[in-house]
Amino acid sequence: MIRLWEHPLSPYAQKNKIALLEKGVSFESVPPEGLGSGTGPEGFLAANPRGEVPVLVDGDTTLFDSTVILEYIEDRWPEPPLLPTDPAERARVRTLEDVLDTHYEAITWGLGEIFAFGRATGELAERMVARAGEQLAAHHAWLEPQLAGADWLNGASFGWGDVCAAPFLNGAARFGLGPAAGSRLAAWLERVNERPSVAAAREAALAAADSGEVGLDVVRELIEKGAFQREYRDHRLEWMIKTGGLQIVEDGLAKRNIRFVEFQA
Repeated sequence: MIRLWEHPLSPYAQKNKIALLEKGVSFESVPPEGLGSGTGPEGFLAANPRGEVPVLVDGDTTLFDSTVILEYIEDRWPEPPLLPTDPAERARVRTLEDVLDTHYEAITWGLGEIFAFGRATGELAERMVARAGEQLAAHHAWLEPQLAGADWLNGASFGWGDVCAAPFLNGAARFGLGPAAGSRLAAWLERVNERPSVAAAREAALAAADSGEVGLDVVRELIEKGAFQREYRDHRLEWMIKTGGLQIVEDGLAKRNIRFVEFQA
């Protein structure tokens, strides 16, 4: 049985779950304890020294990083294919993935820091949320032409581009900052959420957000106590600083409730 260390709220893990579901691959979903804190079960940390999900275990093969895992899934189970056949189109949807994984995710993650974990309040929160809305709108304007003459971001058929985009745009929509009503992108999001694989990942994320056991309120309390550290790596740190949250970073360092990746070999 394939094992996927994951958390329903992770858009990176959602990418991999959607791909596995589309391929018809049975897998065991395992959420590690201490997710996002850099701690976890011994087997999990041995599989990913960064202490992050997702991690895929397939027999003797253990992989981390959602893009590497997605490429493995495509190679290991080639049918039905997720990548387009044309080289230029394959490069295009890989570019979509890279932008969403880095620039777009940083914005929705930052909104989570504000709305879910209370990192900013009052006027600062208002300014940062307004700026995030502008940033997301710019990304949506960039994505909109990708749907010209096509139902899917992947092109003629559902695939890689849609798998990689759906979790992130659903995250923005949960904050009320999804694609503009009446846009091609809004119609695409409605359409993609009707797909069983995407719907399953989305529903699991919504359930996790409301769960008292693994929900955001529990994590927020642990963060306040300094018992849980949120990962502020690369693009997330950049977003926080350029969007006006430098004091948030300084406070987090002082309270020891933010962290940066350190390999734990």
